[in-house]
Amino acid sequence: MSKRPMRATRAKGVHPARAAAQTTAPARPSRSPAVLAIERELEPYVIEDGKPVDSIITEKNMRLLTEPLHGGWSAPDNQPFVVLANVGVFHTRKQPPIVPDVLLAVGVTQGADLSLKQNLSYFVWLRGKVPDVALEIVSNREGGEDTDKQAIYRRIGVPYYVIFDPDDELGGGVLRVFERLKGRYRRLKEPFYFKDLGVGLRLWKGCYGGLDFTWLRWCDKEGNVIPTGAERADAERERADEALKELARLRAKLRKNAR
Repeated sequence: MSKRPMRATRAKGVHPARAAAQTTAPARPSRSPAVLAIERELEPYVIEDGKPVDSIITEKNMRLLTEPLHGGWSAPDNQPFVVLANVGVFHTRKQPPIVPDVLLAVGVTQGADLSLKQNLSYFVWLRGKVPDVALEIVSNREGGEDTDKQAIYRRIGVPYYVIFDPDDELGGGVLRVFERLKGRYRRLKEPFYFKDLGVGLRLWKGCYGGLDFTWLRWCDKEGNVIPTGAERADAERERADEALKELARLRAKLRKNAR
């Protein structure tokens, strides 16, 4: 037996015009000819390929390398910055992107209108510079982190390139940091602090996301890790608890002296 077509119903007492307004998507803001021209230029670029992340460890470490900077760090001179995970870097027109696990770019603003393609990836010619740091997390020997990818980052001029290899799959060490000088990458020695960016990197053993592991984290000049939101909240609670305990001690002392 054929089914009757479903009809939209409206709530009792709601005027049809208002009901239509409630279900109509908000109009997109008007865009300048320059913005529309950029969008037309970017139409051929594929910014999402649907590939999953490598592993739970990689996914969690990417979060640990992005979230803390948004809430607990300021770039030199309060410059804007972007820190992104698993986002394509389109470095050359009409060429496919390279996709670092994490990138950091200081002095760059990423647009907030996510309906625009130009704000969904990192287009070097629109952002005005390559990322300052490109970071790769190794999960097997097939990623080309110390061969093909390193050559691309060097060629396009990324100042700092980082290979985090938790299981030393590539045999070069757990953490390798390179600085680009005179067109070539030179391996740096610890401590890994990028003075011009006001931030560094270090290994940190601890629990994150329910997993005990040796994670890669951003740090300050003294080697203190940039805290996550949860760590900042815990530290604030500890400070409040200590303040209450100190207040209780002072009150007890005053009562004792008043006797």
